Amino acid sequence: MTGTGPRVAGGIVAAGLVVGVAELVAATIAPGSAPLAAVGSAVVDRTPVAVREWVIGAVGTDDKLLLFVVMGVVAVIVAGIAGVVERGGRPLGSALFVVFGILAAAAAVTRPGASWTWVLPSVIGAGLGIVALRRLIHRVEIWESDAVPAIENASGAADSDARSAVGRRQVIRGVVGVGVLAAVAGLAGRVLGTRTRNVAPERAALRLPVPNSPAPPIDPAADLRIPGLTPFLTDNGDFYRIDTALFVPQVSADTWSLRIHGMVDREIRLSYADLAARPAVERVVTLMCVSNPVGGDLIGNARWLGYRLADLIAEAGPHPDADMVLSRSTDGFTAGSPLATLVDGRDALLAIGMNGQPLPVEHGYPARLVVPGLYGYVSATKWVTEIEITRFDRAQAYWTKRGWSAYGPIKTGTRIDTPGGGRNVKPGRATVAGVAWAQHRGITGVEVQIDSGPWQSARLAAVPSLDTWRQWAYDWDAAPGLHTVRARAIDETGRPQTAEVRDVLPDGATGYPSVTVRVG
Repeated sequence: MTGTGPRVAGGIVAAGLVVGVAELVAATIAPGSAPLAAVGSAVVDRTPVAVREWVIGAVGTDDKLLLFVVMGVVAVIVAGIAGVVERGGRPLGSALFVVFGILAAAAAVTRPGASWTWVLPSVIGAGLGIVALRRLIHRVEIWESDAVPAIENASGAADSDARSAVGRRQVIRGVVGVGVLAAVAGLAGRVLGTRTRNVAPERAALRLPVPNSPAPPIDPAADLRIPGLTPFLTDNGDFYRIDTALFVPQVSADTWSLRIHGMVDREIRLSYADLAARPAVERVVTLMCVSNPVGGDLIGNARWLGYRLADLIAEAGPHPDADMVLSRSTDGFTAGSPLATLVDGRDALLAIGMNGQPLPVEHGYPARLVVPGLYGYVSATKWVTEIEITRFDRAQAYWTKRGWSAYGPIKTGTRIDTPGGGRNVKPGRATVAGVAWAQHRGITGVEVQIDSGPWQSARLAAVPSLDTWRQWAYDWDAAPGLHTVRARAIDETGRPQTAEVRDVLPDGATGYPSVTVRVG
């Protein structure tokens, strides 16, 4: 008896061949046509909002990594089962591979922008995987049935141990051979895809235009430089990333274009080269994800370079009854923004630069939208290729279809950066510090409460505009013991952020941030 180990191993490496070959074929078609990308994207699209928000709350920006880990574990389990149930006269394991191939092909061909060729990676990969599974299980069955040709020992008698060793070696060679082939195919697919579609070298060589309207100088007093306090400007590498793209789209500036159409007098299509002839502006704007919990870090502040959306939209001539801008990414994601918000004079941009560099690829290179005062899910479309002028009663964006509010104005809020929750603080003078935001309204005050004491005003850092967050700090005479520290922000209207505790769904979390610290 050989046990189930060889069968499990055979199923796993055969499934690996499915994925590896599919990755290689997808490299010649489109990254999104690969089974992992297609199935993963389908899972993202169909995951209940409550589950998605729970995952983001638990792992933050590692949500995509978690999805791939879960998919990998499930794939290994199913592949092992396929190897166990596969029989020469009863190919149940092969049937599982067929089901996977069909589901993956269906997921691929239904992706935005897909063609019929997107089924090929899944079909070809599943076909070769079935061949490998059949042959490997055949070897296992020969070994199990002692059908390996007899080997005589020195006395001329049949040596069963030697025959079993031969059968075992044949199975091991088969498993290792298929495993190596799977790894080589997968690696070749990744290398080929990277070489043919990687836009990082292009981005590195790109030179940004000098802005005709540069951002106002940032007062050094805008950054309090307190240990533990988030810097005023967020480095590109530290800027949060939340989107629906499992694999970062690789869009070349040479082939990129923006189409403005819909309820307009004239359709406009702009290439990246066309933008160079237009006046560029630079502004510092804070962006925030609607999934940011109270006290969360899905928010960042950067210097953006781009072109005024109001000017681009005006050239197209929006119809008087239009009230929505539906922006579309190259990967099919859509966001619906109120038209009035984009043309009311705020610095809503078609951005091409971030903190003095071309947009990082993962943040939308070569172009994305930046709209002060709106959560990202209704405005911050990355890898943007279309702007459709329409109406809210005629169109729904990606997240609106899934239960989120159609309008996404950012709510007044704040966060305590230091001291962190659970930290020990020395008795005496201690500094509580954080950031507050009310984009396009501005922050005029932050108040701090220690335990159930009175609210005390914090000192505020300088700020270059209404569209950025604002640092604050409060000096506290910390007495020994366990203390709860709360904070609340006040916007330009004089209204403090609400104390009502609400979850992120459907239009952003509310409540006071708080930390518990031990002094002593």
